[in-house]
Amino acid sequence: MEVAIKIIQFILSLSLLIVIHELGHFLAARYFNTRVEKFYLFFNPWFSIFKKKIGQTEYGIGWLPLGGYVKISGMIDESMDKEQMKKPPEPHEFRSKPAWQRLIVMLGGVTFNVILAILIYIFMLSIMGEQYLPAKNAKYGIVADSLAQNIGMQTGDKILYINDKEVDDFMDIPREFIMGDVENVTVERNGELINLDVPDSFFADIIASRGQNFMSLRFPFIAGGFTDGSVAKEAGVEEGDHIMGINNKETWSFEEFRMEIGNHAGEEIKLMVMRNGSTHELDLQVPEEAVIGVYLKPVDDIFDFEKREYSFFAAIPAGTVKAWNTTVNYISEIRLLFRPEVKASESLGGFITIGSIFAPTWDWGHFWTITAFLSIILAIMNLLPIPALDGGHVMFLLYEIIVGKKPGDKFMEIAQTVGMILLLSLIIFAQYNDIMRLFR
Repeated sequence: MEVAIKIIQFILSLSLLIVIHELGHFLAARYFNTRVEKFYLFFNPWFSIFKKKIGQTEYGIGWLPLGGYVKISGMIDESMDKEQMKKPPEPHEFRSKPAWQRLIVMLGGVTFNVILAILIYIFMLSIMGEQYLPAKNAKYGIVADSLAQNIGMQTGDKILYINDKEVDDFMDIPREFIMGDVENVTVERNGELINLDVPDSFFADIIASRGQNFMSLRFPFIAGGFTDGSVAKEAGVEEGDHIMGINNKETWSFEEFRMEIGNHAGEEIKLMVMRNGSTHELDLQVPEEAVIGVYLKPVDDIFDFEKREYSFFAAIPAGTVKAWNTTVNYISEIRLLFRPEVKASESLGGFITIGSIFAPTWDWGHFWTITAFLSIILAIMNLLPIPALDGGHVMFLLYEIIVGKKPGDKFMEIAQTVGMILLLSLIIFAQYNDIMRLFR
């Protein structure tokens, strides 16, 4: 069921992003009286799931969910309509329009994706506000994994400063380290401030760990409910119990428990719980999958989160700034691919990777947050100067505007073909990476 919910969210989000992107091209083309022959969600080689012609445009849904397209008259694009290009240019065709108009048409898709992200952020901020956990309010500190311990961090440390700058949002901490720009970190330990130097090699260690969490938020494992057939409930765990240890080994926090319980799959253990100030030991048979069927007490009830409230008009600049910051952050993450420690080919992910970031339960706030983020990613990736992408067309149009002469149709056909082969190869390779990760 959880997988189905993720798939539905992914398809809905992808469809919305594609339609908005192609709508940007469509409206820009129609504004300059350029004929649009087709408007498709997904590709339709050989046949379409649905199609209907309205006016001069055929609207449809294809069966191959690798994107979408608008077929603009007189343009060398995915359709590779060479016969049309052999005919004399018509006034309604793309190739008959001035270079600046063609440039606007090609930028229409990414522009609409950026606008969509801004609108989503504006409405989310005005309706839901922005909740965050100040680093100083992470009262139980962090759970330090082996990587964090290597630079002197300990479980229970509260991270207050990075590069001598006070940390505002706790969730910014992992990203700061992953970006590879952290030189020193100041933690509070037992009421004392301790400064730790971060060696240059730490970034390489994080990359080599391939997604291993070197640190996470530490909070008590308090039972907030139980799944059907929960072995913990059968063993006597009650709602509100603080699960504190396994076989006399303390696992005070949820993350510490999660890391330890995996070592006892299929075994019978003594589960230590704190209830009303008293410690109890419960006999529990751990299932082979090492899941005991306990829902966590909501983190909102454990920590003092803060919330930024916005009126609709205040949300307009705030949403725009959020979209800008998201764009800048993503571009910064792209530059990491060029660092020698990062194996870019292994980092590439496909539909499974993208779909996995959606929540396993339906959460509209999470859905729209991910959709806004993906919209910005789609805009940035489409601007890459690769033939067959919008950025490739923009590159050739800028050349035409600067030089005063457009590239020949034959050159454009070859460039489009090479670009399409490159993109399809990347898509296939990304799916291959996803499949291989499933078996690791």
